[in-house]
Amino acid sequence: MLFMLTGGLGIFLLGMKHMSDGMQAVAGNSLRSLIGAVTNHRILATTVGVIVTCIVQSSSITTVMVVGFVNSGVMALSQGVGVIMGANIGTTITGWILVLKVGKYGLPLLGISAFVFLFSKKDRWRYWAMFLMGTGMVFFGLELMKDACATIKEVPDFEAWFARFNADSYLGVLKCAAVGCILTTMVQSSSATLGITISLATQGVISYPTAAALVLGENVGTTITAFLASLGTTTQARRVAYFHVIFNLFGVFWITLIFHWYIDFVQSIVGGDAFEPAIVGGLETYPGVVPAIAATHSIFNIANTLLFLPLMTPMVRFLEWAVPGPAFKEKPRLTDLDVLILETPLLAIEQSRKEVLKMGDGCLKMMDWLVELMNSEEPDKSLADRLKQRERILDSVQDEIAEFITGLLSAGSVSHATAEEARRQLRIADEYESISDYIANLDKFDRKLRRDGTRFTASQRADLEQLNRRTKEYVDMVHEGLAKDNRNVLAATSAAAKRIRSEVKSLRRKHLNELSSGPMEPVVSVAFLAALNAYNRVRDHAQNIAETVAAEKTNS
Repeated sequence: MLFMLTGGLGIFLLGMKHMSDGMQAVAGNSLRSLIGAVTNHRILATTVGVIVTCIVQSSSITTVMVVGFVNSGVMALSQGVGVIMGANIGTTITGWILVLKVGKYGLPLLGISAFVFLFSKKDRWRYWAMFLMGTGMVFFGLELMKDACATIKEVPDFEAWFARFNADSYLGVLKCAAVGCILTTMVQSSSATLGITISLATQGVISYPTAAALVLGENVGTTITAFLASLGTTTQARRVAYFHVIFNLFGVFWITLIFHWYIDFVQSIVGGDAFEPAIVGGLETYPGVVPAIAATHSIFNIANTLLFLPLMTPMVRFLEWAVPGPAFKEKPRLTDLDVLILETPLLAIEQSRKEVLKMGDGCLKMMDWLVELMNSEEPDKSLADRLKQRERILDSVQDEIAEFITGLLSAGSVSHATAEEARRQLRIADEYESISDYIANLDKFDRKLRRDGTRFTASQRADLEQLNRRTKEYVDMVHEGLAKDNRNVLAATSAAAKRIRSEVKSLRRKHLNELSSGPMEPVVSVAFLAALNAYNRVRDHAQNIAETVAAEKTNS
């Protein structure tokens, strides 16, 4: 019995993971759009939480993801609170999936989808197969657990032990809820404990009221995942995790006060016939109790959410009062990346993409500052320090992006398309960091000349300013192509790249002619040629970005 129960639970959990991974891969773009649509509008945020959790098939993944977004500053506390409430409703979809009486088809569904997964060459087919394979494993695992629970009735000691947990009194309800909470905390999956509860109830080992009380406790137990994820994070992230605990604890508190009226209400909705026993394989079972348990789970979370929705603003204020923040602004990292988001690779790759785009914005800003510094009569130490600081920041940002993407690629369950996108982002981040280095070097050339008591000539400054403008326009076009994911960006910017190269060659010839026609300080000559080379390298790195976006290799 223990072997079958353990094996069934393991297959059930693995099935839930495959369902989640498959749906995330299939619905990747939709998932990104949904998270991007989260606003302070409480109903919209809650709706997004419901839909995302239905897609990823796990409230734990959604809540950990929300903690990660709030921790990194991508999502506000009020937005996170709304999504958390929606996640509690979305997780009840598992119960309704189990209502489908397809347990006996779980194994053939698993087998057929496994063949498609192994032999299909198209990623989309493979991810649909992964989802269906997970669905088959969920049903097959549930069938194994049901068979294991059926043997409990044949062992008097086991049956007597389960009989001690009976929700026939308020204390009994609390005891059952506590068991559900502890079991979910240990397994780290409310879906798994829901499967166990359904298996016990359908075999008649526990009554429907006991199963309902266990389900209430499972809602509290699932909060441990987000709570653990919030340890060591910012104050805002801890607040959203604490809200998850308060939301479920308060919900269980008020529903247990009216527990017997509540289960009577559910029974009236489901119908009394659902609780009539049926003889299957010579054993008395209660298959109709499954929709009742699913309804108990759903109605509880919907009612609790409706209760909390009008109280969202006061609740946010209470959390801000109860969990005071430090006097300084918390920013654990330079980027908005957080390892907690790695749970959902498609959202993680979107977050890293935003950080890469910010690097490009930083490079363009540095090019504007460079012209100001070069044309100022007196050295502008404040602006020069800002430019140097921006270059150092971009170095650190590249390191954080590389660390984040490496963690993403080592996760193991990343799709081929996501892995390719991750590798492209690594290269583009490296190219932007190199561009920032050359821009900082251009300022160093000018500062070194000023320290030596010389400067570029008026003609050279005018030439470099024009070259800077052309190069910035080119970098801007490439950056816009990256932002819009324009696969034609290489062809569209090819003429601009050639113009820059031609202009650099022309300025180099002009400079050599000036050297032969009159005297010039050697340091000025060296600095000017180095500046031309730096602009040429900026152009090369921008072209590398265009090549990466276009997914082409060219000989430049």
